[in-house]
Amino acid sequence: MTEESAAQEPTPVGPDSARGLGDLVTGDDFSFQEALGGWRGFAEAAAPGVVFVIAYLIDGSMRVPVIAAVATMLVLVAVRLLQRSPIRQAISGAVGVAIGAIWAWRTGEPGDYFVGGLWLNAAYLAGLLVSMAVGWPAVGIVLGLLKGWGSAWRDDARVVRAMQWGTAVLAVMFALRLTVQLPLYLADAVAALGTARLAMGVPLFALTLWVVWMLVRNAAPDPVPQDPPQQTR
Repeated sequence: MTEESAAQEPTPVGPDSARGLGDLVTGDDFSFQEALGGWRGFAEAAAPGVVFVIAYLIDGSMRVPVIAAVATMLVLVAVRLLQRSPIRQAISGAVGVAIGAIWAWRTGEPGDYFVGGLWLNAAYLAGLLVSMAVGWPAVGIVLGLLKGWGSAWRDDARVVRAMQWGTAVLAVMFALRLTVQLPLYLADAVAALGTARLAMGVPLFALTLWVVWMLVRNAAPDPVPQDPPQQTR
């Protein structure tokens, strides 16, 4: 669920966070700052897309915005390296920017800088819907692994229902992204598409994650009764 860069919505929780994504979802409280990856992580995730949109509005071509976005990401990675700070999130963003840049460079269309993210959202949406249809909602699978439940959560109808709702909320987020962004891509509205991608990236993911947390935070399968120890004579 990670979402990953301007071409792919970035992972909202970076290595600089006090807790990882799993701890954020399974914890007793929820931090929007951590869900955003910290303010630095949020800024790093948004910067290449912001630079791309601004460069496109100024230049109107394909090459200048793509080069500007790639250069921005390289600077962010270099700063991380110089500061000897964790670079996993920056590298993840760099991969996404590279994919978008290569795609746009091959086709010569600025809007194709964002097409990888559309495919990624469609794939996530399909996967979530399939998991719900077969009775193994993705949120339940993830929490089962994180909390050590195994598959025990599927024996509790209440827990399964909560996991289905949580998965449905994630699916709605990806469907909403496609509903808004795909028509903009088809209309070749590059500036509007870039703006929508930024607004519906990390901020929307953080809000969605909070709703999922609200739905599943109290859901847990009943503990398996343990046989009393046998007394030796």
